[in-house]
Amino acid sequence: MSPSLDTDQVTPALKAEILAEALPYIKRFFDKTIVIKYGGNAMTDARLKDCFARDVVLLKLVGLNPVVVHGGGPQIETLLARVGKKGEFIQGMRVTDAETMEVVEMVLGGQVNKEIVSLINQHGGKAVGLTGKDASFIRAKKLMMQKKDAPPGDVVDVGQVGEITQIDPSLIAFLDQGDFIPVIAPIGVGENGETYNINADVVAGKLAEILKAEKLVLLTNTPGVLDKDGNLLTGLTPRQIDGLVEDGTLSGGMLPKISSALDAARNGVKSVHIIDGRVEHCLLLEILTDHGVGTMIKSK
Repeated sequence: MSPSLDTDQVTPALKAEILAEALPYIKRFFDKTIVIKYGGNAMTDARLKDCFARDVVLLKLVGLNPVVVHGGGPQIETLLARVGKKGEFIQGMRVTDAETMEVVEMVLGGQVNKEIVSLINQHGGKAVGLTGKDASFIRAKKLMMQKKDAPPGDVVDVGQVGEITQIDPSLIAFLDQGDFIPVIAPIGVGENGETYNINADVVAGKLAEILKAEKLVLLTNTPGVLDKDGNLLTGLTPRQIDGLVEDGTLSGGMLPKISSALDAARNGVKSVHIIDGRVEHCLLLEILTDHGVGTMIKSK
């Protein structure tokens, strides 16, 4: 994590320069939707949580429309351990039986969502917490995952994990018009009212597509997309990403993230940013300055 900046030591001239640098970005992205997937260390470190909330409020105040989708992996693991369960993942997806689903809904739809809403509101924003079950705006069906290196149709059952079938953007549009900041827990609802746990990166990516967002920003615990030697790759195209998946450079928990990023980039989201959530004010640095803090995937 970067050391915090003592703004009292920054000269007025430098402060003015920093503000001036942001102006063209504010003009370019005014009234545009930015979907932000919030997770990792940025959700557990007190200083980073505060920075994130302030960044979101500032983006809203200068005329952008931030929409926050959050995860909650560490908090889910803590509560599962308390009830004597251990989390299990297959290809980056959490195996979710009925008991685990109860824990997921309690953590994501309750504890974590309310904390993020409260933090944003403390900094002067008007955040509203939602899950996909509210107004049934995220519809889902059971996800059947194809086994790795197996013939088509050979699937693995990961329980109450959902695959998005439809997102109704009208609720988010209504909130945006009222200057509210939507904070969304990645829980979907099935045809018969079933509750589904959906990967937060997947929800953020699909939501960015449906809302025709200018940007999708995914916060991670890494500097961005790294090559096999650990070097940061800053500007990538979908074709280059495909190559990194094929040669095994990208795997595990990065796969849902990359898959969502690619789908969004190919379906109308102008740019996708995978950024280091451990850097203070990473959102402002990535969106409103010349100094990015991660990997940008361009739509073309």
